[in-house]
Amino acid sequence: MPKQVDHRERRETIARALWRVVEQRGIAHASVREVAQEAGISHGAVQHYFATREEMLVFAMDFASEQTARRVADSLRAFGDPAHPSDPPHPRDLLRVMLTEMLPLHPDARATSRMSAAYVLEALHDANIHTRARDGLKHGRGLVEQIVRQAIADGRIGTDRDPATETNLLLALTGLTPLIELGVIEPEAALAAVDQHLERLFSGEA
Repeated sequence: MPKQVDHRERRETIARALWRVVEQRGIAHASVREVAQEAGISHGAVQHYFATREEMLVFAMDFASEQTARRVADSLRAFGDPAHPSDPPHPRDLLRVMLTEMLPLHPDARATSRMSAAYVLEALHDANIHTRARDGLKHGRGLVEQIVRQAIADGRIGTDRDPATETNLLLALTGLTPLIELGVIEPEAALAAVDQHLERLFSGEA
């Protein structure tokens, strides 16, 4: 019997090939033809799974977001209490992991970070991608603000702090990405900035 093709797996293979093209050559080279060559499959096979370049980009970005979320979840397990595995992590630890996984500090994060940057550039000139990118960023920002608001309610962040402003300041730390990528600062300096900001944010914890 012929081997059945796992369509999700094939789409993920194409997405990872697109990540590599973007990481190594830039978004300008992220054509169906070049991605097919990188993935080691035919141009027609890519078009079987993605009718357009836009569909391919959207899936690749959604998959990148899924992988970032998976890395965050995996990292947070290290903060769990074996005696109380259902206890949620401290919000400071949660925010630190979320922020650092958005920075290009290791190969997987670098690949997804570059994919995200390329996606934003595409969104500036494509109305459909713009809407999806904006909605995705709004959703992600909303998750961070929810954590900040709960931490304020729980007395872990001072009640004099504005949750919207603190959320914006936290996400501004992801702006360290180009400084890391272009060698302006070392990854250790970026981590120090994240840690010092979080220490100040939670300094009034009861």
